[in-house]
Amino acid sequence: MTSFAAIKKQLRIPVIGAPLFIVSNPKLVIAQCKAGVVGSFPALNARPQEMLDAWLTEIKEELDRHNQANPDNPAAPYAVNQIVHRSNDRLMQDMETCVKHEVPITICSLGAREEIYEAVHSYGGVALHDVINNTFAKKAVAKGADGLIPVATGAGGHAGVISPFALIHEIREWFDGAIALSGSISTGDAVLAAQAMGADFGYIGSAFIATDEANAEEGYKNAIVENGASDIVYTNLFTGVHGNYLRPSIEAAGLDPDNLPESDPSQMNFGSGGNTDAKAWKDIWGCGQGIGAIKSRGSTQAFVDTLVAQYEAAKKRIGV
Repeated sequence: MTSFAAIKKQLRIPVIGAPLFIVSNPKLVIAQCKAGVVGSFPALNARPQEMLDAWLTEIKEELDRHNQANPDNPAAPYAVNQIVHRSNDRLMQDMETCVKHEVPITICSLGAREEIYEAVHSYGGVALHDVINNTFAKKAVAKGADGLIPVATGAGGHAGVISPFALIHEIREWFDGAIALSGSISTGDAVLAAQAMGADFGYIGSAFIATDEANAEEGYKNAIVENGASDIVYTNLFTGVHGNYLRPSIEAAGLDPDNLPESDPSQMNFGSGGNTDAKAWKDIWGCGQGIGAIKSRGSTQAFVDTLVAQYEAAKKRIGV
């Protein structure tokens, strides 16, 4: 069975690229893995469902070619995100496809189910589960999750409201498995800080939206560079689950970011719609508070190179 310790040794920097709805595609995942960090995408990004098989084939074949040509610089492993929620009617089909391809890392969101973890473990894969509090963390581990992604305040998309200091501390009191911290991480310094708090990996999403390989429109990419923490709005209006979104995209939809109504959580929609005419993720752009550190656009390779340089400089600065 794959271990997170072994995965960590395959990385240039202990970073997992978060799965970004619509934005993450094979091109971005391949670029992330070649650059030396875990690349990931939501299974639901592959539409129709049959496309998931083609995406996984493309990723595996390209990474295999890279590894054969670069035996001294192999690519990092990749991950697929599964939305484990009753609204996802293709979950089991997607899992069958992922088992067929023996996806190294599975990231579960919005629900913990033993049969999903068992499917991942059947071929030696590992499963991470994202959580917003200690209670959900315990439930996920009890049902079979190998590692956790504490989604702290300030994370992009669906996010919690607990400080990373408090959340990591509470989880580490009882859990000694892998932890990837999510929430406003967009620099190498922040990755090192996450490790100092007790995490094994930094979990980075929003910063990758501004890369050349990301499947995001130009306005979205530019907004990542042009805006900062004060331009992030926390609301459950668009999907029924609270999340962080870019203020300019909300305003462009004709809504007042400072006076948004509450949504009905029972009407969750994680696909192409939401609880307004504006479509979540497509029209309303998910984003975390860490974007103030993103000053320019460029390739995934260049961004990871910058992360590594910042990480090494931060270690020297504190004498690690």
